[in-house]
Amino acid sequence: MANVLDVLKERGFIKQTIYEDELYKLLGEESVPFYVGFDPTADSLHIGHYIPIMAMAWMQKFGHKPIALFGGGTGMIGDPSGRSDMRQMLTKETINHNIECFKAQMSRFIRFDGENAAVAANNADWLLDLNYVDFLRDIGVYFSVNKMLTAECFKQRMEKGLTFLEFNYMLMQGYDFLYLNRKYGCKLEVGGDDQWSNMLAGVDLIRRKESKSAFCLTCTLLLNSEGKKMGKTQKGALWLDENKCSVYDFYQYFRNVEDVKVEECMRLLTFMDMEEIKELTKYKDERINAAKERLAFEVTKLVHGEEKATEAQRQARAAFGAGSEEDMPTAEIDDNTQTVADLLVLCGQAKSKGEAKRLIEGGGVSLNDEKVKDAFATIPAKLRENGEFILHKGKKVHIKIIVR
Repeated sequence: MANVLDVLKERGFIKQTIYEDELYKLLGEESVPFYVGFDPTADSLHIGHYIPIMAMAWMQKFGHKPIALFGGGTGMIGDPSGRSDMRQMLTKETINHNIECFKAQMSRFIRFDGENAAVAANNADWLLDLNYVDFLRDIGVYFSVNKMLTAECFKQRMEKGLTFLEFNYMLMQGYDFLYLNRKYGCKLEVGGDDQWSNMLAGVDLIRRKESKSAFCLTCTLLLNSEGKKMGKTQKGALWLDENKCSVYDFYQYFRNVEDVKVEECMRLLTFMDMEEIKELTKYKDERINAAKERLAFEVTKLVHGEEKATEAQRQARAAFGAGSEEDMPTAEIDDNTQTVADLLVLCGQAKSKGEAKRLIEGGGVSLNDEKVKDAFATIPAKLRENGEFILHKGKKVHIKIIVR
């Protein structure tokens, strides 16, 4: 069987590794327990979690044992990595609820039963009852403050102020790795590239304190052509929970990715064969649209299931003239809805009336084939009387409005 590291490299997952030759040999010889950490700061995973989860799935396919570590303890402090301010403090009840939501979503990608079944662990089990003095004597002695201050996650916060609360985060993440190494024989930590400094701390702690081999591997971040993180929509983050981001909006996000990012998204976000990916993405003209549709379908199928992916595809085709109007995404409004601005807010296409009016003034809104020019325009009586009409926002949003 091929080495999973070869597969991860070929598909573009790996950003940084340490002791790579030693790790490659280990992954080729035995089943390796590895972990990925998730701080439960919301009740849903989002697209930023997707690539590490896919890396977990590939490693499990190749016989390695995933440990999904939920930060019930670290989540009560908050990771300063990539942050310009301190994270919101969460209650234990909220954290536990979020963990249950994460586990349910992750089960679509990795198996928690059968051979090399994934383990779900919660670091609250060992962090919340720690004796702080014992912790400092046993773990803190291995951390150099001078070295910690050179870490990118801390340097970014020095100008605005780094709390001592957050400064402890690196020690706790390193201790997590040590604990999982002792309990499960965990030898590898996998995570996003913004976690590199914290992950190195755990590797160094195990190697120095336990005199054992330990490794870390970071996954590439999903960026657009401008180098900014992908996954932001007009409505906010691209969540994996359909109650926070509709299946249709999720599908449309990937249907509309930049042409130059289609191949990368297929490699990282689907299980499609590499030869098929290369064949579908070799075109640089309008034929790339077929690849985009396939990408959107495959990603939506993984996250929401085939039935919902098929429905979203049907709705998208209808909205853009390639299918029946009956399959178009719909929204219902009351007959007393008066203005087009109100309509945009009710349909979730604007966060406020102010934003709706700016969209209208920018010429981006039409009802049926008539462009709305007045920011204070009312919905024409003939459209309400007809019982239904089409709302167009820009070139990519088309919704059938049904008047109750």
